[in-house]
Amino acid sequence: MAEIPAMIQDLALILMVAGIVTLVFKKLKQPLVLGYIVAGFLVSPHMPYTASVVDMSNIHLWADIGVMFLLFSLGLDFSFKKILKMGASPIISTISIIFSMSLLGVVAGHLFHWSRMDCIFLGGMLAMSSTTIIYKAFDDLGLRQQQFAGMVMSVLILEDILAIVMMVMLSAIASGNNPDSSEMLNSIMKIVFFLVLWLVVGIFAVPLFLRKVRRLINSEVLLIVSLGLCCGMAVFSSKVGFSSAFGAFIMGSILAETIEAERIEKLVDPVKNLFGAIFFVSVGMLVDPRILVEYAVPIVCLVLTIIVGQAVFGSLAFLLGGESLKAAMRCGFSMAQIGEFSFIIASLGLSLGVIGDFLYPVVVAVSVITTFLTPYMIRLALPSYNVLERHLPKRLIRMMNHLSMNQTTSNSPNKWKKLLLQMAMNVVIYSILSIAVIIMMFMFFQPLMMELLNPRYANVATGLITILLIAPFLRAMVMKKNRSEEFKALWKESNRNRLPLLFTILFRMMIALVFVFNILQHVSTFGPAIMLTVGMVVVMAIITSRSIKRRSILLERLFVNNLRSRDIEAQVHGKKKPLYEGKLLDRDIHIADFDVPYNSLWMGHTLKQLNLGRKFGVHISSILRGGHRLNIPDGDYIIFPGDRLQAIGSDEQLTKFGAAIESELLGEDMEMEKREMKLRQIVIGADSPFIGKTLQESGIRNRYSCMVVGMEEGKENLTPMSPQRKFTEGDIIWIVGEEESLEQLLKGGAPLAQDER
Repeated sequence: MAEIPAMIQDLALILMVAGIVTLVFKKLKQPLVLGYIVAGFLVSPHMPYTASVVDMSNIHLWADIGVMFLLFSLGLDFSFKKILKMGASPIISTISIIFSMSLLGVVAGHLFHWSRMDCIFLGGMLAMSSTTIIYKAFDDLGLRQQQFAGMVMSVLILEDILAIVMMVMLSAIASGNNPDSSEMLNSIMKIVFFLVLWLVVGIFAVPLFLRKVRRLINSEVLLIVSLGLCCGMAVFSSKVGFSSAFGAFIMGSILAETIEAERIEKLVDPVKNLFGAIFFVSVGMLVDPRILVEYAVPIVCLVLTIIVGQAVFGSLAFLLGGESLKAAMRCGFSMAQIGEFSFIIASLGLSLGVIGDFLYPVVVAVSVITTFLTPYMIRLALPSYNVLERHLPKRLIRMMNHLSMNQTTSNSPNKWKKLLLQMAMNVVIYSILSIAVIIMMFMFFQPLMMELLNPRYANVATGLITILLIAPFLRAMVMKKNRSEEFKALWKESNRNRLPLLFTILFRMMIALVFVFNILQHVSTFGPAIMLTVGMVVVMAIITSRSIKRRSILLERLFVNNLRSRDIEAQVHGKKKPLYEGKLLDRDIHIADFDVPYNSLWMGHTLKQLNLGRKFGVHISSILRGGHRLNIPDGDYIIFPGDRLQAIGSDEQLTKFGAAIESELLGEDMEMEKREMKLRQIVIGADSPFIGKTLQESGIRNRYSCMVVGMEEGKENLTPMSPQRKFTEGDIIWIVGEEESLEQLLKGGAPLAQDER
């Protein structure tokens, strides 16, 4: 019999021990993440009294997959649109936390007389809270949907992005270079470039792909496609210098904007739980009791530094970012741990040979302890706030709450600032898309053309196709926002505004000209003057071309629809109000939803028969029925029980309408006992008026409200009676009806015999 591979043995051991420990923790009502860490410690090679895993490398590989899927799920649950809506608040909080905690780490290292590089790298490690651990803790504690949790996740995402910049900075310091060198700037530009490119291209392409294959996708196929996209982006992310987990998060945030997001999240959840459990178990395996004993004092001090530092400086950072004192403390206390990026920074220091061998296990031990304490710190936030509220002067608490940017009331927005910000954002986005297309064309398309055509013709073909591909981007860069409300308002306000406004157009035209000039420079040997002239002609042709204008508008509309597809789906299913409701509110009119009760008197009636507009003054804009939305229903639509009616009207009209739909109901039947159905056997007599008549002509159903269920013809089963068959003397029929209806039928039908059942 073949021997079971070590990987299967390790997996069996991990899952069995994790299952037993998590059951105990579930019974004790403790977060499961703590159970996973304890299970990891029990199966680690450092625990001599229990069975341990054989091959740690496989476990670390699976743990990396766990981090990837956890961040993929995080991206599905948290859209970048939420961060953008929060404005500058997460940025302020993130920078404040990273600066404060890095400084605390450097000071703590100096107190233990560690080397300069150990202190600097320690500062970087303590500045990075764990996205994975906090996300899991919020999930276990049922806090994921609360508002403060959204703010914490925004800051954690920004921390993960800035961690990449920090790693470049630490590498530069370790090599003795100036951290403010061009390498640092290039790293930041690279992050911005790929972030924008991934999000824009992803939101454009992925929802379009899913929409095309929607009819072919069932749950199984959707799971495979989603995980394939996740792993594909993870591989691409690692190829360009970022972590695989970061790429998985980006793909999750792209899929979060699709209609399928909720389905994907449910399908991926078991996969995430499996590999996520292995990740947390692997963290517990890294705990070495000998290191804990030898460096017990530094570990305890670092744990206290993180807990107290995040509780104090983290709360202050969120307070500066615009949160109230209560929300800021809940946010700050939630971030009191370090995690996966701290391990990565420690690994970087070891690979560069600039930190001591002791620092990595110390950081792992600190991470495990702070991870263990994370749920308790989250729970401790509200009691700590209550203590502060009782002991601090009320005036001081009000002052700290007034620091909140959310409490401030701003004047009317500066039109110039808003317009220039929108123009700058468009220039950046369309420039990145144009650069990506140019790079792809000259890296892949031009060599192919060189093999197929003469070099001169190959260059010309490459240049023309590249310009045609980026033409919609260049046109949008130059022309977009030139007819916006801000632009028109500034143009009308003063003649002094007109020259600067024209300059904004000219400046964007110069940027477009730079792109065209750069392409011409790579595919032709003409002098700069000729290429500049040709470039200006090309830019003017792009701006004035109707076909390019249509392509540009079509691409932009498709992108916006993809970005809003989940919001549109929520509106269609009644989870969200239509966008035009805001404009109705300005006119004291709004939209309200009303469910038709199961016993409504309106059911079975058409909108024309109900005449709701004349009775109540409301308009039925949509009917939501069984997952479908019927927009602008006409008078022939029939109302069914369970329908959700979206009505437009004033408060008074909607109140009357709501009262009517709740009151116009079928009343309770006061003669319920008479509604009992009975079955009787009837024999048609010689003097029965039914003789010679068909079932329909007899009126048994319409006149007497009874129903013939069959005829008895001496067989084992009743024979169905044909509607065309005429009654004859001696026919034995079985009839169902209420007692009173049967009595009337017996009197009118004059049967020879009857048998009640």
